[in-house]
Amino acid sequence: MTAPFLILETGQPVASMRRHGSFAHWIRVAAGLERDEAVVVDVEGGDDLPSREGFAGAIVTGSAAMVTDRHDWSERSAAWLRDAAHAGMPLLGICYGHQLIAHALGGEVGANPSGREMGTIRLDLHPPAAADPLFAGLPARIPAQATHLQSVLRLPDGATVLAKSAQDAAHAFRWGAAVWGLQFHPEFSTTHMRGYIRARSEALASEGRCGKRLAREVSAAPQARQVLRRFVRHARGSRAG
Repeated sequence: MTAPFLILETGQPVASMRRHGSFAHWIRVAAGLERDEAVVVDVEGGDDLPSREGFAGAIVTGSAAMVTDRHDWSERSAAWLRDAAHAGMPLLGICYGHQLIAHALGGEVGANPSGREMGTIRLDLHPPAAADPLFAGLPARIPAQATHLQSVLRLPDGATVLAKSAQDAAHAFRWGAAVWGLQFHPEFSTTHMRGYIRARSEALASEGRCGKRLAREVSAAPQARQVLRRFVRHARGSRAG
């Protein structure tokens, strides 16, 4: 039987988007995983963190929480992720998960000096991405969906930046051979992205930005989703090896 992936759920979508399911559901579907190929643990909701044994890898979801708030569930998850990373378990953090893994490994997370990054953005891949298992062969610039206020301001020692955007210098990183952080959302479809922009329309207006224009500019991001699916394949290959 194929080993399942563990999905650590650190939050839920905004209320207006919950009819589409949870973050864990969006990730599972985008990653091409069947129901029995993923085990979801709601760490924000108080679920206990399981043993690492028997999992092909772990994926950490996004959240409306802030890593800098140091919630008990978040710090417990960080300790678990730190141990898992040093044990060689394949890990992929998305948005909050990206920041949480960086924090767990000694990096620094805080408010992005450029403010909110939202919508379909453009990622510029750094030269090391050309040899990375998740990014190799992708164009030098790819579209991706993003929505965040905080960022990884300082990477953990030994981490390699793989991609940046105009507002975020560390949009993707790898640490060691099997740990990745993605500030962008590879699981977001255009429906998810537009829904989030609508949900944040008042906040965007208060920042002098037009949500309707941002929504019109949303486009598909197939290469970003490919990164997620490559993680699944790579983690399975690593376990088999």
